[in-house]
Amino acid sequence: MRKLSLDALAREHLEQAVASSSGRSATTVHGGHELVLRQTLLALTAGTTLAEHENPGEATVQVLRGRVRLASGDDSWEGRTGDLILIPPARHSLDALEDSAILLTVAKR
Repeated sequence: MRKLSLDALAREHLEQAVASSSGRSATTVHGGHELVLRQTLLALTAGTTLAEHENPGEATVQVLRGRVRLASGDDSWEGRTGDLILIPPARHSLDALEDSAILLTVAKR
């Protein structure tokens, strides 16, 4: 068994994102490419975008800090600290509206 502090990881990766020219930082919290379930903590500075990409499987975004917008086609959903967004089974993008940390959970098909 292993216990992690998502709050501490969010704080650490937000600091790294601010220091990075890309405005983002990430770490795999659980799983990996060889497993069905994968959880990744992503930190993004305000204005940073994850460009439109395919949905890798069933997925959710839990907003740990800040405010983000997930967009798919003509639809968009805004999430803030504590919100859980279900990612649609379609191409989508994610914008950080303020410095943000999210937990991306994916169960690959």
